[in-house]
Amino acid sequence: MTAAVLAMPETTTLDAEVRRVFEKQFDAAIRLRRSTADERIAKIKKLKDCLLAHTDALHLAMEKDFRKPAVEVDLTEILPVVSEAQDAIRHTRKRMKPQGVWPTMLTGGLKGYIQYEPRGRCLIIAPWNYPVNLCFSPLVSAIAAGNTAILKPSEMTPHTTAVIVKIVKETFSEDEVAIFEGDAATSTALLALPFDHIFFTGSPAVGKVVMAAAAKHLTSVTLELGGKSPTIVDETADLDLAARNILWGKFTNAGQTCIAPDHVFVHESVKAAFIEKASAALKASYGATDAEQSRSPCLSHSVNQRHAGRVADLIEDAKARGATLLAGGSVNVADQWVAPTLLTDIPRDAKIMSEEIFGPVLPIIGYSKLQTVIDEINANPKPLALYVWSKNEDNIKKVMKETSSGGACINHTVVHYLHGNLPFGGVNNSGIGSAHGIFGFKAFSHERAVIRTRFMVARIFFPPYSNFMKKMVQALMKIV
Repeated sequence: MTAAVLAMPETTTLDAEVRRVFEKQFDAAIRLRRSTADERIAKIKKLKDCLLAHTDALHLAMEKDFRKPAVEVDLTEILPVVSEAQDAIRHTRKRMKPQGVWPTMLTGGLKGYIQYEPRGRCLIIAPWNYPVNLCFSPLVSAIAAGNTAILKPSEMTPHTTAVIVKIVKETFSEDEVAIFEGDAATSTALLALPFDHIFFTGSPAVGKVVMAAAAKHLTSVTLELGGKSPTIVDETADLDLAARNILWGKFTNAGQTCIAPDHVFVHESVKAAFIEKASAALKASYGATDAEQSRSPCLSHSVNQRHAGRVADLIEDAKARGATLLAGGSVNVADQWVAPTLLTDIPRDAKIMSEEIFGPVLPIIGYSKLQTVIDEINANPKPLALYVWSKNEDNIKKVMKETSSGGACINHTVVHYLHGNLPFGGVNNSGIGSAHGIFGFKAFSHERAVIRTRFMVARIFFPPYSNFMKKMVQALMKIV
């Protein structure tokens, strides 16, 4: 196939080149409406095989971009895409078939069904924190649904983006899948176009910009955003398991995960024990000293110095306002390094209490009444995830009934993302729409309502309107 990577000709402006490719995908989008399941599956298989063939290159690229451990690359970047691809390979044929629905009392004589049709030309804007996963996973869904796509990866992970570009170049022609590198100017040029669907992963602030741009063309959107995902550990929780699991969810990818536990509320009766177990788990996982942790093969670094500095500022602000440093706290901005950090006794006016941390810092907050925690969660924007650690079913039910979040885990963290049969997405400030599996397929599809006539019952309602018809309508209003 022809190359899909787009190097800007010197005489061609960015806007013109973006529009050229966008217009080129118009005919392909029409053609792909007729694409078969076999054709879509073949493209997904080719993408999966090409991704796996570049595993070593991705290990090296992510080591250069933020020193991500190879095992973490496999677990959090490549495996989710492979899983998404395998799900699409197994189920695309079934998902493409019209889905019959039962008639209602008002639609006798009619056959109704839902036809899933491609939305058309789609834009996928991927973030830097999981650049491979969050670029290719939605692409699998877009292909399965029969769309064209233009990808915009992050400029903040240049080595990884170079491999992503290579994979796209080797797998697709630009009339079906193209990719544009660049900064915010590239995103702005793309967002000016009337795409049929936009799939964006990133911060709520930028998500609002994307949604505003989409509104100009009434383009549908899927927004996977973020927020401060809270964790609750009550007095009945398995503290050993909770501490180890929460730290794993928090410190993976140096905390640069949209569904990472942002902060943890711990019942005062077990707070001291939880802190002791969390401190021990931190040392066992990553090393007992700052020097050991900085050399740990299990810890990523911040994506750049600016982000390392931002997290360092949050730590220093909390300490200056009276927070207690339990572990970590050291920062080397030049090396993009922030030690895994535990804080407690954090005042409410500390910046870390209102800003999404997106770094390896875990605030531990004591509580006495569960309702107080629920009230605090509800007073803030709805989070992308919420985690509850408890053996008390009444407490679990209370939290689940009285709060709202994109997803939730009970006695676990972050793994709901890997469950391909569940919708993944946020709610309000943390996102719009959902992805993965059938939900990703639907996100990139229009559910077209179709009626076929078997026999024409509606003829009895044709004008001229009679008293008999009036009585019939009145009777229907009582029984439907």
